[in-house]
Amino acid sequence: MLIKTISSNLRSVISSRYGQLSQLRSMSSQVENMGLAEPKHGRKETDEQFDQRYIQYFSRPDIDNWELRKGINDLHGMDLIPEPSIIIAALEAARRLNDHSICVRFLEALRWKSRFDKNIYPYLIQEIRPTLDKLGISTPEELGYHEPELVIEDCFDK
Repeated sequence: MLIKTISSNLRSVISSRYGQLSQLRSMSSQVENMGLAEPKHGRKETDEQFDQRYIQYFSRPDIDNWELRKGINDLHGMDLIPEPSIIIAALEAARRLNDHSICVRFLEALRWKSRFDKNIYPYLIQEIRPTLDKLGISTPEELGYHEPELVIEDCFDK
């Protein structure tokens, strides 16, 4: 008797859930583009507005180390390589905070993100070179960070 009661209750729960699921499916098929191409939370921002937002964020005189790292981390988490103007603003903010290491790590992250197109990183370095020289910031290549320190020769390359 107990098993029949549990079985009937389970069937009713499943059928009601299945009805709700089919209702959701029919609603979703009526809506075109379920938000895949739309920005989250309805924000519609042009590339220029995006660039200006980050330039203004990094150009704030009261920015601290945590905010700088958060901004760089947010940029790194996005599916993009920032424009040179944003990179320059971030490097200047890091230099104002006297944080040379975050500059080098940011350049390393840019190099890593541009690994699929070998022309992007040299272009970025070419565009930000005057700022690097003005601020006294070294690139990872100048510091020898582009190759592992304890690299072992591959015996199969000979």
